[in-house]
Amino acid sequence: MSGTNGALREFTRRSALTALGAGIVGVTAASWPRLTGADIPGRGDNSLSIAIMGTAADAAARQKVIDAFAKVHPEIKVKVQAIQAVDWKDFFTKILTMVAAGTPPDVVYVATEGAQLFAEKLAHPLDEYLRRDAEHMKEYFADVHPSLVEAFMYKGSLFQLPIDWNAANMYYNTTALRQAGLERPADNWTHTDFRATLAAMKKANPKDFTPYYWTNRLFGGVVPWLYANDTSFLKETKSAGGEWLWDGFYANDPSRSLRSGGYQWLEPNADDPRVFESFDYLRGLVKDGLGVRPEEGGGSALIGLFASNRIGTTPAGGYWVQGLHEAGMTEDGFDVQFFPKWRSQRHQFGTAGYAIMKTAKDKDAAWEWVKFSSSLEAMRIVFPTPNTTPARRSMVNEQLYAGTGPRNWKVFYDTLDKFPTTGPIPAPPQQAAVETALMKNVSLAVSGDERQLKDALNSMQRDLELALRRQP
Repeated sequence: MSGTNGALREFTRRSALTALGAGIVGVTAASWPRLTGADIPGRGDNSLSIAIMGTAADAAARQKVIDAFAKVHPEIKVKVQAIQAVDWKDFFTKILTMVAAGTPPDVVYVATEGAQLFAEKLAHPLDEYLRRDAEHMKEYFADVHPSLVEAFMYKGSLFQLPIDWNAANMYYNTTALRQAGLERPADNWTHTDFRATLAAMKKANPKDFTPYYWTNRLFGGVVPWLYANDTSFLKETKSAGGEWLWDGFYANDPSRSLRSGGYQWLEPNADDPRVFESFDYLRGLVKDGLGVRPEEGGGSALIGLFASNRIGTTPAGGYWVQGLHEAGMTEDGFDVQFFPKWRSQRHQFGTAGYAIMKTAKDKDAAWEWVKFSSSLEAMRIVFPTPNTTPARRSMVNEQLYAGTGPRNWKVFYDTLDKFPTTGPIPAPPQQAAVETALMKNVSLAVSGDERQLKDALNSMQRDLELALRRQP
């Protein structure tokens, strides 16, 4: 257990998805170093213990979901614990504290970054339940794109049902675009079109303005550019298996042939010439003052800067809409477009859903919670505002974005429908060490000359080799 605990301490996480699961909240953990079994809701009785990342601010939504679940399953008592955490790193560390103490929750809300770690070490596969309740689950899978589901496949088994997700699309400030004399970019705009857009924005706004703002993290940093250039910093392969799921629920889906038993990231790929090409492109943006040297973390000040017309473009997902609205941005003040095309127009996404722990005291009851949470009824309660993108296609509609924008909200789900090879954040079981290896070299790679870039990528390759050798 100490090896697993050590790995999770290293988790660094974008804060982009900090709202994931926060629609269902309960008691906020206050004093984690003194955590005991008595501190955990549901311990000491037969309640099903659900752990999510969130705060007590959404208590009303929590109660509505629990009340709705109780009407369907009055025999299952549920206690949801919202663990207040800075980011997913902090959240996973606290979950591991509970595991090490012998008092783990029964169900945990896990994002893509931790999905394979949980599947490898901590979670129970959903296969038996999906086979048993296949008729009931057909409606869910018919409403959810298979790319999201495949992200939670691991070695032929499914470990989570996607509840929400976000792709790295490109947001742009409509005022800055208009001042530059430009119209909305085409759906198939390219990386060269993007650079020209930034140059025009900079010319029109020479002072106190950043055409392109990005952060140094796994989501929305360099990875979307790597995906667009048909590469990544890790070699991506897929496991065999999963036919039981794809043939059972997606037999007629046009992308059925693309599906697998799950993603694998087993080797580093920072020495790929396309990785160099992608970093060199970003280095050029930084050098010419078209883009910032990336900050680490989630860019907490970004929404305010964007809303005050000081930033032209930035990569983000549907989770950004509500924040921009609350910052005072009008629905026509911003819009969103697909990420620019390069050799491909493959996008990057992150998703999240509930994982049943191997140690769950009543896995059947845990499954009923997972199944109910995937229902249209439950998801409508949890996602009343656009603070993330619901996994269900039917929920990404005009009603959700009414009064907030963006005008082209269809881009969010069209990202999956139009680009079915769009894939998840590259997150093997050793994700913590892998992300550290990436982040420590990005800033150096894009802020110097070509020799410095080559040295940084050589360093990244070595660091990734070491990271992937670690036991998760």
